Amino acid sequence: MPPLDANASTLAVADQGREAIQCDLCIIGAGSGGLSVAAAAAAFGQSVVLIEKHKMGGDCLNYGCVPSKALLAAGKRAQAMRTAAPFGIAPVEPVIDAKAVHDHVQSVIAAIAPNDSVERFTGLGVRVITAAGRFIDRDTVIAGEHRITARRFVVATGSSPVVPPIPGLDTIPYFTNETIFDNQRPIPHLVVIGGGPIGLEMAQAHRRLGSRVTVLEGLKALGKDDPELASVVLDALRREGIEIREGAKVERVEGGLDLARLTVSTAAGSEIVEGSHVLVAAGRKPNLSDLGLDAAGITFDKRGIGVDRGLVTSNPKVFAIGDVTGGLQFTHVANYHAGIVIRRALFRLPAKADNAQVPWVTYTEPELAHVGLGEAEARAKAGTISVLRWPLHENDRAQAERATEGHVKVVTDKRGRILGCSIVGDHAGELIGMWSLAISQKMNIKAMTQWIAPYPTLGEVNKRAAYRYFATAAGNPLVRKAIAFLKKLG
Repeated sequence: MPPLDANASTLAVADQGREAIQCDLCIIGAGSGGLSVAAAAAAFGQSVVLIEKHKMGGDCLNYGCVPSKALLAAGKRAQAMRTAAPFGIAPVEPVIDAKAVHDHVQSVIAAIAPNDSVERFTGLGVRVITAAGRFIDRDTVIAGEHRITARRFVVATGSSPVVPPIPGLDTIPYFTNETIFDNQRPIPHLVVIGGGPIGLEMAQAHRRLGSRVTVLEGLKALGKDDPELASVVLDALRREGIEIREGAKVERVEGGLDLARLTVSTAAGSEIVEGSHVLVAAGRKPNLSDLGLDAAGITFDKRGIGVDRGLVTSNPKVFAIGDVTGGLQFTHVANYHAGIVIRRALFRLPAKADNAQVPWVTYTEPELAHVGLGEAEARAKAGTISVLRWPLHENDRAQAERATEGHVKVVTDKRGRILGCSIVGDHAGELIGMWSLAISQKMNIKAMTQWIAPYPTLGEVNKRAAYRYFATAAGNPLVRKAIAFLKKLG
């Protein structure tokens, strides 16, 4: 008789009483990416199991995109009341009700939540399991009282806020994006650790809602964006009274309830920054723990799960999508990845991810949006390039709305192929979509001059920027000679 394998025996005992489920697709994580895969696969008649251990809708609905934009919207209304004088309307200082603002944010979440609910997905034919999912081998996941085998698996567990190991931070109450939207009290002085998009969006929202705000960034604020355009945003935030300190590393934190004393080192030396509350916005990390990735033969490291361009892991039966892959961490990327998985898993099409066409937006006011290569990247990759700009103050709609700060910046190669675009200004996030399409279709800048923009709209700035590519043509001697020759023909 062969020796008894203790681990196998334990597993067999654990599996007793578990419901065995076989399906076409098993998805771990009901955030944006996982929900998109589940809905599409079910619509095509596939049997789908969706596993979620916490809240349906994931980070985006509950702690990220939705509540942050709702809070920014409240801040924007407050700021509009303060800045109405140029329109002939007497400005007033708004009275901020912190609990009412909190209720507004939660009501927005509640309005969207039914779209992501267990009930809706059950109605679509998806088997939803509310438990933690974990691989026990290359072909099997356990979740609660269930043992699932599937033709394909998708890991879509997202990411969580990074809490840096700052001495003393764990001795005081502090916010992350997962807790700050629960706040119902006024915040006298918010100190934000981190000058990236999340930190600056929350800084502006809270400043406009009556808080004093200090942002501490160890390197450069908005350091991943084009410095030319990022400076426009940072200048605007500083004019609103937000103190943004770059090259400021937090060395230690102490304090208690409604009091935080942060020891900060800068090029000038060490100093103390005091505030009433702290928000940690120092980046995000992929959610990898307790997934049993080793048991599934899935390669990963602290940056995320390794995937090829088809989003397939080292286990060919398993896809990974969204934040957990360690790439660009945006909701729309997770949804983009979901489409690739559906094409590959259901139709066996050779779909591949292409980050060149992925836009990103910082939703401050003014907004900052980008897609493709930046100027420095384009010069390094393409050599000779053209940089085309058009200012918002030359746009009639922007003048009418007194939103003239900012500009469009487009980069092309020497033949006019569009390589990238950055936009800073009102509605930059809406304007960038056209450039994402252009890059995805490998368009030449000429194509961006051949559509008709309704007047007056901000969208005209995209066409105007494109025309800059041909601005020198009027003074070109060869062009002038050609026109003169054609003129003689009558």
